[in-house]
Amino acid sequence: MATTSPVIHVIDDDASMRDALERLLSALGFEVRQYTSAGEFLLVWPIELPGCLLLDVRMPGPSGLDLQQALTQRADAPPVVFLTGYGDIPMSVTAMRRGAVDFLTKPVEREALLAAVRAALERDAQRREGNRKRQEIRQCFSMLTARERAVFEQVVAGRLNKQIATSLSTCERTIKAHRAHVMEKMHVHSVAELVHLAVQLELDAVPGAGPATGSSLLTAA
Repeated sequence: MATTSPVIHVIDDDASMRDALERLLSALGFEVRQYTSAGEFLLVWPIELPGCLLLDVRMPGPSGLDLQQALTQRADAPPVVFLTGYGDIPMSVTAMRRGAVDFLTKPVEREALLAAVRAALERDAQRREGNRKRQEIRQCFSMLTARERAVFEQVVAGRLNKQIATSLSTCERTIKAHRAHVMEKMHVHSVAELVHLAVQLELDAVPGAGPATGSSLLTAA
């Protein structure tokens, strides 16, 4: 059975830095994998296991910022912690705006590094849980019949049973039955909960909201 423990992916062209980070993190029980460049990391992409990236900025080939930009197009991208000896304020601002957990400079203090790694792993856990819940919502919605989906859409739009019945050319008793089936299949107990699920389904349908494949850097890998 494959391990599900978090993996720290260290991407840095400095071998001594990679080894030092691996010694520190391994001693604390983390699994560490090393990469000399963004390209080498992308050769093993996508990563299914939970974890995060410890990412240098300046490396041969695509930079750390290039890799981060490519990963921001993916809903399954692991969180990024930058660790660089060449950082400046504009660079750190760009990285943080793109969602980096932290932007640390070398040499880094042990506690600052560990705090950033733990924050990244917590963010990854939250992302995975959110993805799992969205997948459950999609699976539940796929179980609805065509008529139940029609009722679902009108219920979340705030229409009353009588109005829905008129719109679908049926009786109110039938709409009540369909509505009960919708609530049961979607595992909710109120219209407010159903509206919340509808919002999640709409977000999933927005172009770019889900996993994307259009990034040239990821495609090239």
